[in-house]
Amino acid sequence: MSSTSSIRVRFAPSPTGMFHVGGARSALFNWVMARQSGGTLVLRIEDTDASRNSPEWTEGIIRALAWLGMDGGEYEGPYFQSANADKHVEAAARLRADGRAYYCDCTRDEIVARTGDSHKGYDGHCRDRGLDPAPGRALRFRTPDEGQTTVVDLLRGKPVFENAVLEDFVIARGDGSVTFLLANAVDDISQGITHVVRGEEHLSNAPKQQLLWDALGAEPPVWAHVPVIVNEKRQKLSKRRDKVALEDYRAEGYLADAMRNYLMLLGWAPAGDREIVPWDVIVDEFRIEDVNSSPAFFDVKKLKAINGDYIRALTPEEFAAACLPFLEDAPFDVDPAVFAALAPLAHTRVAVLSEIVPMVDFAFLPEPPYDEASWNKAMKEPAAAILDGALAAYRDAPWEAEELKTRLEAVGAEHGLKLGRTQAPVRVAVTGRTVGLPLFESLEILGRETTLARIEAARARLT
Repeated sequence: MSSTSSIRVRFAPSPTGMFHVGGARSALFNWVMARQSGGTLVLRIEDTDASRNSPEWTEGIIRALAWLGMDGGEYEGPYFQSANADKHVEAAARLRADGRAYYCDCTRDEIVARTGDSHKGYDGHCRDRGLDPAPGRALRFRTPDEGQTTVVDLLRGKPVFENAVLEDFVIARGDGSVTFLLANAVDDISQGITHVVRGEEHLSNAPKQQLLWDALGAEPPVWAHVPVIVNEKRQKLSKRRDKVALEDYRAEGYLADAMRNYLMLLGWAPAGDREIVPWDVIVDEFRIEDVNSSPAFFDVKKLKAINGDYIRALTPEEFAAACLPFLEDAPFDVDPAVFAALAPLAHTRVAVLSEIVPMVDFAFLPEPPYDEASWNKAMKEPAAAILDGALAAYRDAPWEAEELKTRLEAVGAEHGLKLGRTQAPVRVAVTGRTVGLPLFESLEILGRETTLARIEAARARLT
């Protein structure tokens, strides 16, 4: 990739109501290329499909980019494809005037009837009929009958496409509206785009768009078609089947830095077999040419592990602040002083920030949450005797975590039990669950009165 500052890469999402993680990765790849070269990232919203367009969806794209670190100062735009509609129509008319396009009134059924093959493309029937524009007549681009179109791709070398197998494709519909292929080419040319990084599903369009660039008298861009992202079954990620919306991950409590780090690993690997890589290092080391062309597996477990690493790297103050939005939406009121004491206990145990709510709810609810599976698992014999022993041991105990632990160990020893088994009924009695924060530190923060009341209530329920 050239290092000249004249590089202009574009990210051109369509408003769809959610921001796909695949689109987020493409945006990051484009952004890094622009930063490395001292070039420009151009944001263009492809909003010409009225059925898939609303101001709220466009704002969602801009918010998602800002969350990833791309605020308005990181890109030029946003431009809106709909604003260039006149240019698109002019380009279509120019191509027809130059003999590079013609009108066609064929229906799909007529094409199939002529070719005898429902899978075969257009047969060029209207090439020489000289039809004038009229309602219902599409404008088709006349592809060359001979020769080849070579696409320069930074990941895939120079794929060659035989022109003879490229059908005369539609560039303007019967209602006069221009198709994606022509609109993209016109916008890229008018905005001086030099590099296009996008998903490999668009590779089949590249020779058609390149022919359009040539026909419009412009030099085609350098392409980079990055690998498709797949799920654990190696199926392409689908919004109907998989969690693909960036907004959903943000709402669950994934950190922007962690998501950005992980998305950059989908097809690319830094030197040294690392996974946690500072953003500045990624920007320095990433090369689009090094991206693997094989499908990239979106491993949610790995993403969650990386997010946990990023959470643990936060300072205690940063962690507490990051948790607050999730606690504000919780079905209980939070005592700031109590949460400040609990937060250090949760810091190393949270993999996504939304986990903070069930981890600390016991401290703010009037009664511990009830989980039937946890109760049945912990409240087996000799649970009643352990709860009785805990009550007796804790009534006059110095209320410090280490002393509470020592006294419960002694209760367990009377029954020949190790601490892990002994503390299970006490944990469920006080917190409602078999797993959670360190028990004795939690009891110290919760206080003697509440702890004893909850143990007594559990003991009464056992009776």
